[in-house]
Amino acid sequence: MPYLKVQSNQAIAPDTTTAFLQQASRLVAAQLGKPERYVMVEMQPPVPMLFAGNADPAVYMELKSIGLPTTKTPAISAALCNLVTQQLAIPADRVYIEFANASGNLWGWNGATF
Repeated sequence: MPYLKVQSNQAIAPDTTTAFLQQASRLVAAQLGKPERYVMVEMQPPVPMLFAGNADPAVYMELKSIGLPTTKTPAISAALCNLVTQQLAIPADRVYIEFANASGNLWGWNGATF
């Protein structure tokens, strides 16, 4: 159910991408208290992106989940920004995160919905 999409204007080495995706998957599962077997994390290839009027390294993330508690978004934001800073060397002030709560009946999986 939780889905994290990561976009950046920087090319990320394949070994760094794999490590980042694995850590992001564990982080999202832990932060949301959901089984990691339901977490999907995607990192898109570099996309043209400006932030604050310049093309310095930047990241945009979307985190969608069924029952996403708004009380947890500050902690999740801090944890994801820390991960981006540590693993991708992109400062937290160059990261935007969009949080979205999804209804179970609007989220399909395994031929059904949640």
